[in-house]
Amino acid sequence: MRPDQWAADDYADRMADTPSGGALPPSTEPAVPPPGSAAPRMPLRRLGWRRFLALAAVVLLIAAGAVFMVFTLGESLGAQALLVGVIAAVLPVPVLVSCFLWLDRYEPEPVLYLIFCFVWGAFVATAISLNVNEFSAVLFKRWGLPSALVAVLVAPFIEELTKATFPILLLIFRRREFSGVTDALVYCGLSAIGFAMVENILYLGGYGYRTGVEEYGPATGARQVIAIFIVRILLFGFAHPLFTSMTGVGLGIAARTADRRVRILAPIAGLLLAMMLHGTWNLLPSLAVATGQPVIVLYGYIGVMVPIFFGMVGLAIWLRAWEGRLTERTLPDYVRAGWLTPPEVAALGSLGRRHAARTWARRVAGDGGVKAMRGYQFAATRLALLRDGMRRGLDRKPVDRERTAREERELLEAIAAYRAFFVGRDPQTPLGVWDGQRYHLRFPDGSRRTVEAPDEPVVPIPVVLAPPPPPAYPAGYGPPGWYGPRPAAPWPPGA
Repeated sequence: MRPDQWAADDYADRMADTPSGGALPPSTEPAVPPPGSAAPRMPLRRLGWRRFLALAAVVLLIAAGAVFMVFTLGESLGAQALLVGVIAAVLPVPVLVSCFLWLDRYEPEPVLYLIFCFVWGAFVATAISLNVNEFSAVLFKRWGLPSALVAVLVAPFIEELTKATFPILLLIFRRREFSGVTDALVYCGLSAIGFAMVENILYLGGYGYRTGVEEYGPATGARQVIAIFIVRILLFGFAHPLFTSMTGVGLGIAARTADRRVRILAPIAGLLLAMMLHGTWNLLPSLAVATGQPVIVLYGYIGVMVPIFFGMVGLAIWLRAWEGRLTERTLPDYVRAGWLTPPEVAALGSLGRRHAARTWARRVAGDGGVKAMRGYQFAATRLALLRDGMRRGLDRKPVDRERTAREERELLEAIAAYRAFFVGRDPQTPLGVWDGQRYHLRFPDGSRRTVEAPDEPVVPIPVVLAPPPPPAYPAGYGPPGWYGPRPAAPWPPGA
């Protein structure tokens, strides 16, 4: 629709001015893809030579760390203890990874980056930390200081720094992969899980099984493995992810702000908080040993760690729903431009509504329809995050603004392609076209009717939305002065 043709008393009155999407398509029947046709796919990102070299360097570094850790653990533990440690340490990993991936349901991150974060924490962070801690222990002994101080004064700083290094590099060089605090929590959490897994191999295989076998035999070794598993994994298994999540909060804040000071200070503050929390946790057993009061560990666990843990869980759950609420605040811009319909935006606002949409897509278009609906929802969420970044002014350089405009156009075209895969397949739904103000429906008896948008979005009506021609201004930016305004008053979230 054109900017000078706003509708009265409907959604358009409560949305921000949006650049025109071009001429409206005629009210024609949608072109339904033939049965068995493949669902459309998201546009692939180009792999330039610089990105290829960076990727190769990361792979080589991770491989070197893996070789070093396998050799070191094998030499210090022995084959049998190493095998026992690996089996016991790997058991909780799928559960912990699933918890973090559960947070990332609205806009899943690239699997490659998730894998890199995990193996970085497992091999690179552990290799560096092991060497630094051992070197520090030698220095402390030479200076006549207790070796227990290494766990309080050195380990928290080097371990948190190395665990967070790869997520920090992602923020610097691949900022577009950070949609907010949720993504940062996932990246940092997976790195911490990988680190904790390898560290648990050392404790379970070395201090547990090997020590028990050397002293009293295999039965004692097995009992010690069980005891350490209960204490270190079942009770305190959240420790490393909890520490590193503080860094994740700082990285997530930095990713969604245009203030350069916040971009620098937020990650530093998060990293320092992670280090202090980690150091406090390591200090508790040292105090218990020094004072002869084991109850200090219990007080620290119940009084400090448990409240912080549940606070972070509550924050993570709230942030998980943030991306759904963001679509309801941001995507109405594209409703006015004629790219989306009000019910489509409403259907993206919660995971329950998204699941209902996938169920409908499976009924009318089979497995291909489900894939298309998932891609549609993923692209729409990315579009909302991209639009939110525009409003926040994250792109300061002209080249970044051009890249954002290009990505917005690609996402809009992908949304149109996904929609075209399942629109028109449901015989129980009238065919129609949305023109940015109202629906033009054609019913089975051949009659045509114009229907105004209801006061509140209802069950999604799958209608035709042909991609409009390019506007006069770059997609997403519009005429001077348009870039960045917020919608006046979109419909209430959850409507």
